[in-house]
Amino acid sequence: MDLTERDIVCCPPPLYHCFGLVLGLLAVMTHGACIILPSEAFDAREVLRSIENDRPTALYGVPTMFLAELELLSQGFITKKDFSHLRTGIIGGSPIPSSLRLTLHEKLNLSDLASCYGLTETSPIVCMTTSSDTLEQKLNTVGGMLPHTFAKIVSRDDPTRTLRYGEKGELLISGYCVMAGYWKDESRTSEALNEENCPGEKKERKIWFRTGDEALIQPDGYIRITGRIKDIIIRGGENIYPPEIENVLLQHPLILNASIVGLPDVIYGEVVAAFIIVKGDGNEEHGAAAGSLSKDSVRGWVQARLSKMLVPKHIFWVLQMPLTASGKIEKYKLKDFGVQWLREKETGYVGLET
Repeated sequence: MDLTERDIVCCPPPLYHCFGLVLGLLAVMTHGACIILPSEAFDAREVLRSIENDRPTALYGVPTMFLAELELLSQGFITKKDFSHLRTGIIGGSPIPSSLRLTLHEKLNLSDLASCYGLTETSPIVCMTTSSDTLEQKLNTVGGMLPHTFAKIVSRDDPTRTLRYGEKGELLISGYCVMAGYWKDESRTSEALNEENCPGEKKERKIWFRTGDEALIQPDGYIRITGRIKDIIIRGGENIYPPEIENVLLQHPLILNASIVGLPDVIYGEVVAAFIIVKGDGNEEHGAAAGSLSKDSVRGWVQARLSKMLVPKHIFWVLQMPLTASGKIEKYKLKDFGVQWLREKETGYVGLET
């Protein structure tokens, strides 16, 4: 990120999470920079006030945080139009739509925003983009590996079989940053960590952490995350990747946020379901968004840009997404909502509107 003692980092992610603690507090301590914690819990309004009043040079967040800030900005919450003081920051924590990344470049001057990838189990970051990367690398990858860390792509069905460049499989990480194990949980530790004998006289063994993420390594060494393996939708034997559809939906001028999950289907096994927050409907009655954005128009938007099998069969209007404390969308809860609706087959309100 090219941090110096002159930088001011606005850090909305919480300090009890590795994002706020390691990439925020510890990073500024090692560089003598300043850190702004805009509020005790995430509040998009306080973040924008900090951008206006504190003039930070870096802004951190997960995609849902940035989307909330952009929505308030479009509503004229602050009159400030000059964001030239912003230059860098970090976005990560969940799949990063390229359309969102490009919007942050254009709206907030975050041309050097770093896309980062890692997990709490890897301390956390193992790869990231840098300011010298090309626009394509910044938009579509999470960068290259950091020093003293290693990555490989293995078959989802056989973690001992390493795949070639460009092939999708499970991403495994090795290096000094990998955890020793889950606290007092040998069963989960043995599932997550694989040992590998290294060639040579020293008989060293390398520990690989199974991330649970599907990815591919490009010929240039940069890593592209295609989604969580457990979130991949298998429709009639074809793999469907939610981030691909979410990226298209987020380009719609009336959609604030969207999340894609798979729901059971008697014919295809699974089908695509979209949970959508419409821009500007936060104070309206639940479901009123359908008046400004129809389900057919959403399907038409997707079909004009992607193949027919990626068009959502089910569409749910929601006022907010279920989030973890660190701002990640809890897709399993969305799936539970959808399954509940399919079982009841009623039009009544069951926590969402269809």
